[in-house]
Amino acid sequence: MTQHEKLIIIGSGPAGLTAALYASRADLDPLVFEGSAAGGQLMITTDVENYPGFPDGIMGPDLIDHFRKQAERFGSRLRQVDVTAVDFSAHPFRLEVGADEFTAEAVIIATGATAKWLGIPGEEKLTGKGVSACATCDGFFFRNQELVVVGGGDTAMEEALFLTKFASKITVVHRRDELRASKIMANRAMEHEKIEFVWDTIVTEIHGDDKVTGVTLESTKSGEHHQLAVDGVFVAIGHEPNTELFKDHLDLDPNGYVILRDGASTYTSVDGVFAAGDVADHVYRQAVTAAGTGSRAAIDAERWLAAQE
Repeated sequence: MTQHEKLIIIGSGPAGLTAALYASRADLDPLVFEGSAAGGQLMITTDVENYPGFPDGIMGPDLIDHFRKQAERFGSRLRQVDVTAVDFSAHPFRLEVGADEFTAEAVIIATGATAKWLGIPGEEKLTGKGVSACATCDGFFFRNQELVVVGGGDTAMEEALFLTKFASKITVVHRRDELRASKIMANRAMEHEKIEFVWDTIVTEIHGDDKVTGVTLESTKSGEHHQLAVDGVFVAIGHEPNTELFKDHLDLDPNGYVILRDGASTYTSVDGVFAAGDVADHVYRQAVTAAGTGSRAAIDAERWLAAQE
């Protein structure tokens, strides 16, 4: 049997759950497929101190729990399962969740993006304890400390420059002998007194028990290793939007992010399919901006559904 819904939301980070809250209050009775990794990147974030309304900060998983309870309070139905296939070629839209099939009048995509990690010893264990992929989220915690930034693109230079507001010294570790970053970003970083560069080098291990104490560096030319004592490691090798499910169904940019119509709305290339949060945002990637676009997606979906009726 096929279950029909007015609105289905795919994803359960700040964007998806805010969309669910707004859609529920608009009497759209949304069905939310949270995914097996429910909650998104906030589930691996320890202290969130820049989300409005929490002056003392809040743990990432606790913030997601607040989002979830508020959405459910107004009637959102949450299922912690993955959507395995979609078909947006005809209306109503079709979605598969394992062996189950659903149809929907409208769909909001809020599957987020995933930070690319190094996959080295110590990285996962110390994530949130000195290892981060977001300087604007965590830089504040590293005042007067020494940090490593891994990467050589614009993202890495932006992270390093932002971190100079707090850190006493930043070492940029790059596997090549020149940066991939734009010339203006590269020059800003190389001219900054707090930033040093280690070329032709990779980080092979992050050390520490309850917090980062140092890294092992390996030369890509000689293979030689040496230790560097640092207080934190920022991995800045990019993010990957979670859009594999939609690559043959929606217009995506060259990096895989969902393209939004007119750049300002949450409309995608398919009428009735909307996108919110990091799945369509490669610039800000903040919980508060994701939540904001989640509300916009729900409002856009409500107005679009009303126009169809």
